[in-house]
Amino acid sequence: MKPLKMKLNPVFLFLNVVFIICSNNLVAQTSSIECSDEMCKGKYVGPEFVDGQDIAHQFSNKMSNAVGKQLKVFYRTKKYKKVDFSAIKMSTKGMGTGSVTFELVIPFMNVSTKCQAFTSFDHCGGWNHVPEIEKRKQELKSALMPEKALDISLLKTTPEGLQEYWIQWQNKTIQAECR
Repeated sequence: MKPLKMKLNPVFLFLNVVFIICSNNLVAQTSSIECSDEMCKGKYVGPEFVDGQDIAHQFSNKMSNAVGKQLKVFYRTKKYKKVDFSAIKMSTKGMGTGSVTFELVIPFMNVSTKCQAFTSFDHCGGWNHVPEIEKRKQELKSALMPEKALDISLLKTTPEGLQEYWIQWQNKTIQAECR
């Protein structure tokens, strides 16, 4: 009996190697964010860390981006609002176990005029360490209108150890007429 000769397609071989490498780095995670006239709410479910990267905390970045976009939409449609810091809700169930369910609710409140509204939003925080708020203030300084200040929440903390400052300000380009 003759030995079986197989010819491997190099493209097929390459794609299989890439798939094997990538599938070893895939970790199940989901996130969702929904915004309305009342709030932005979102949920992340997945690992806290992947390859040493703080994946779960990056959900705060996604939420901040969504809230900032929503504040700009409100302003452009003459629905003047700002974030109600006192009503922000955060939970980080499972933190410390390797897999976390991180939920955020960031509510809006109406303000009377366009110059009382805020159109930019961010955060400064961390898992089990004090957020570097002074450093973040300096980083955001160039985004401020002259004579205006950042509006910063009190430190919010979950029982599991997530600490966040939430920050809003008037966008110097969008709200230039409020100088």
